[in-house]
Amino acid sequence: MQTSSDRHEYPAHWEADVVLRDGGTARIRPITADDAERLVSFYEQVSDESKYYRFFAPYPRLSAKDVHRFTHHDFVDRVGLAATVGDDFIGTVRYDRIGAGGRPATGAEADEAEVAFLVQDAHQGRGVASALLEHIAAVARERGIRRFAAEVLPANTKMIKVFTDAGYTQKRSFEDGVVRLEFGLEPTDRSLAVQYAREQRAEARSVQRLLAPGAVAVIGTGRTPGGVGRSILGNIRDGGFTGRLYAVNGALPEGQKELDGVPAFRSVRDIDGPVDVAVVAVPAERVPEVVAECGAHDVQGLVVVSAGYAESGPEGRERQRALVRQARSYGMRIIGPNSFGVINTAPEVRLNASLAPDMPRAGRIGLFAQSGAIGVALLSRLHRRGGGVTGVTGLSTFVSSGNRADVSGNDVLQYWYEDADTDVALMYLESIGNPRKFTRLARRTAAAKPLVVVQGARHGAGPRGHAVRATQLPHATVSALLRQAGVIRVDTITDLVDAGLLLARQPLPAGPRVAILGNSESLGLLTYDACLAEGLRPHPPQDLTTAASAADFHAALSRALADDSSDAVVVTAIPSVGEGSVGDAALAEALRTAAAERPTKPVLVVHVELGGLAEALSAATSTAPQPGAASGPDPAPRTGERAEARATADEGAPADDKDAPAASPEDVRPEDVRPEDARPDDARPDDARPDDAPPEGTHPLPAYPAAERAVRALAQAVAYGQWRRDAADPGKVPEYEDIDERGAATLIDGLLARGQGLSLTTDATCELLAAYGVHVHRALPAPTPDAAAEAARALGHPVALKATAPHLRHRADLGGVRLDLADEEQLRRAYAELTELFGSPEELRPVVQRMAPRGVDTVVRAVIDPAAGAVLSFGLAGAASQLLGDMAHRLIPVTDRDATSLVRSIRTAPLLFGWRGSAPVDTPALEELMLRVSRLVHDHPEVVAVTLEPVVVAPHGVSVLGASVRLAPPPARDDLGPRTLPAY
Repeated sequence: MQTSSDRHEYPAHWEADVVLRDGGTARIRPITADDAERLVSFYEQVSDESKYYRFFAPYPRLSAKDVHRFTHHDFVDRVGLAATVGDDFIGTVRYDRIGAGGRPATGAEADEAEVAFLVQDAHQGRGVASALLEHIAAVARERGIRRFAAEVLPANTKMIKVFTDAGYTQKRSFEDGVVRLEFGLEPTDRSLAVQYAREQRAEARSVQRLLAPGAVAVIGTGRTPGGVGRSILGNIRDGGFTGRLYAVNGALPEGQKELDGVPAFRSVRDIDGPVDVAVVAVPAERVPEVVAECGAHDVQGLVVVSAGYAESGPEGRERQRALVRQARSYGMRIIGPNSFGVINTAPEVRLNASLAPDMPRAGRIGLFAQSGAIGVALLSRLHRRGGGVTGVTGLSTFVSSGNRADVSGNDVLQYWYEDADTDVALMYLESIGNPRKFTRLARRTAAAKPLVVVQGARHGAGPRGHAVRATQLPHATVSALLRQAGVIRVDTITDLVDAGLLLARQPLPAGPRVAILGNSESLGLLTYDACLAEGLRPHPPQDLTTAASAADFHAALSRALADDSSDAVVVTAIPSVGEGSVGDAALAEALRTAAAERPTKPVLVVHVELGGLAEALSAATSTAPQPGAASGPDPAPRTGERAEARATADEGAPADDKDAPAASPEDVRPEDVRPEDARPDDARPDDARPDDAPPEGTHPLPAYPAAERAVRALAQAVAYGQWRRDAADPGKVPEYEDIDERGAATLIDGLLARGQGLSLTTDATCELLAAYGVHVHRALPAPTPDAAAEAARALGHPVALKATAPHLRHRADLGGVRLDLADEEQLRRAYAELTELFGSPEELRPVVQRMAPRGVDTVVRAVIDPAAGAVLSFGLAGAASQLLGDMAHRLIPVTDRDATSLVRSIRTAPLLFGWRGSAPVDTPALEELMLRVSRLVHDHPEVVAVTLEPVVVAPHGVSVLGASVRLAPPPARDDLGPRTLPAY
């Protein structure tokens, strides 16, 4: 490292891991004097053409002077960065600060720099230069440089494209045969859009390389059956993997060439040919050796199922950090450690690199789980075709992230966003490592396909294996923000599957109106009540009576679907007995054909103890194996037996334990699932296909064992459908001509110069808010009765007298406030009462304030959370928000549509709109106030907290009676900086 006195300290915070365009990783770091040999070796591998483009002349080798110049930097006026894989450079970039006339310069007065790149030919086209440009631009901004200049030969079209595609505002000129490009470095909407698009392509590709490999090696396949590695090897082989499969075991006897019919080797380095993915199932202490061998063999990615990492304590956490650093040094990404594995059911892949013993049916649902036990439970539920939830569809992909050391839910969302084989994304999360990024990705994904999330560890610390930034927001707030982003958030894995199956194969409802029909009046009424409880608008149930035939069901469903007054239909069915009763298969066919005639509305079936109907509904339109289709020693049980077994398993008891007590499926939460309860109980070979494939374009009908579950899933679909319609027009962030952004910035800079963080005085708070058009009613201190009288004369009667001591502030219910004091006599009497009741003026801190128009007391807050970002919150002041937690939340910046929905989102909103004959208040003025607060926090990230309480909303106008503001140096915004992987 550089140690000379004229060098600045090595900027370690510039080091970063990045994902390149092809899905591989590289490390970007500052170049130092220790890199001389690496630079020479790198330059020797660059083609003569690339050298010519860099230096505008033949330049076969670097001189000692060149090497010294390119490796010695002051990290302010001269900076060089290298992209490395392993110990080798694959690309470099440098800038030199310049002044007038393009001459070298020093000091902050020179805010322009000349920039130049060189990328090894073998790595061109991987996005190395684009990543280096993002990072060198961030470094330059940190060092006070505002513009870059670059001179490029016209024939060097690749480098010209790197600059022009970056999205910065630029100017181009041509002189003396050279193209000169100049561009500002401040992020623009276009540069951020370009950065996000590149991030999406790179991270999606990195996941695709792990899910669709051409060759897989399982490392740690024991010589005796039953181990983890041997089991995964068998699962990949039996699942029909279309690529090349290898077994690796360092203890194999000399000369053994196969293991379980798979080519076997003692080391991955002995494999003659490329290996795309290695599944690592060796003890944790042997993993570093395996990673080194994989890196030497150019393996692209690792699935680490080995345990003994961060979940085991501090020593394991450090072992996990070392694992990630080692893998990234070779350009590899990791799923795991402590992972359950990955699955891809695409016919061209058919990869079951997991501990699930059977390949799930192919389908349109993507599944991500941070817990292996929950992952197996979800696989089991989705696999079943009968019992509680009809298995009407299957999986596209499954990822168990384990400790989520590298590949996370964000990466998988990037992949699913563009995956044509995935229509619905289901996620079980125990932690969100980057909530700001997750919210951004979720909003974009949800605009294209449903995203359903259940979150474990909601009321406590996340798993020990997950290293995440702490959030200061309560779970309810995080949930509200996820819903704002279009996420369908549910509470249990049962709800996750229920909603996923409905969304995977039924159209979105156009509204909340629900038609209910069936052969049981009681079940219809239960469904009706459940709809009301979920905020839907059900029509009175249509009772077809228990004598209804399949034709009656077909006709009733056809009429309901044709009725423009309904947006969805729930069909309820109970068993019928006696001669001429409708059979399960006939009823299923009647419902399916009626729904197929009008496929624009969702249809859900609620059945009671009708395993046969559930199976028939699924069999009518799915590619699931049918009873009797699978070969083997165990014949398929009869319909009743199958339904009983599945119902038992779906209720949480092991499928092979008929006497186990069953829990209600509605009560099954992620933390209640044990791995031994989650094993799929109805596996069938996926290649056993029925002869009668479903008609093209038809939708399988999801069936539910309880009305509440069906209606809950439908309500989620209704809310999501409304979000999709609203998202088409998200609104805008209004511009207000009276906002003094520059004046507010000057005030903030002056205040922060006094300290690192501070709560503003009343006068400073009022001044800052006034710059954004938020005016706070003056409150004058009243330490004595005479001072109170003088304050009242200055303000004008009527006035209010308030105690502002912490235990009495905003607590009118305790009697610390006296209102409508019309004259000095009433004021002095009230002053005496307060001091008699609560203590001396020094304890009470009384103030006098002019009376505001009567209205509804509300509270508006904004806070910058270190993990989630800036959040605006709104609720009614007092018990509604403090006791009942009735607050609504939106991410900042808030649009006009956000503000409108925010006001209406709280349960007590009717009080603002004329409840019980009261006068409606001025909600447009309230919305404008919230938009102004949002602008203040968004424009000035140093404003880390704002509270306006109470805000009295009158029939005409709003009055802010109390306000507080806290300033602090702004937290880091990793979403605005260059692309990086989480640091390890």
